[in-house]
Amino acid sequence: MGGPNLEVFKFGMYILFPIGIMYYFGTNLDQRFSVPDFWPNPNQVNKIPTEREDIEAELKRLKARRLALRDARLRKEEEQRRQMEITGRVDGE
Repeated sequence: MGGPNLEVFKFGMYILFPIGIMYYFGTNLDQRFSVPDFWPNPNQVNKIPTEREDIEAELKRLKARRLALRDARLRKEEEQRRQMEITGRVDGE
């Protein structure tokens, strides 16, 4: 179909396209397009415990947190139930 002219054109694109991109943008792409502080530093990331004592301490911490959240939820539900009883009695009278 295209013959040798198409092949020469494709070869030229394969060679000239990357050269054109490097000429237009330059070769210091890391400095030009980098976002400062994109990745968190090691002090901000979660550290997975690997020692047995650390794992047990983490499990205790998670259990205490779960129980505290459960107690808060139960207190809130009890308060809502009391409010419903009070408003139900007032509305029923």
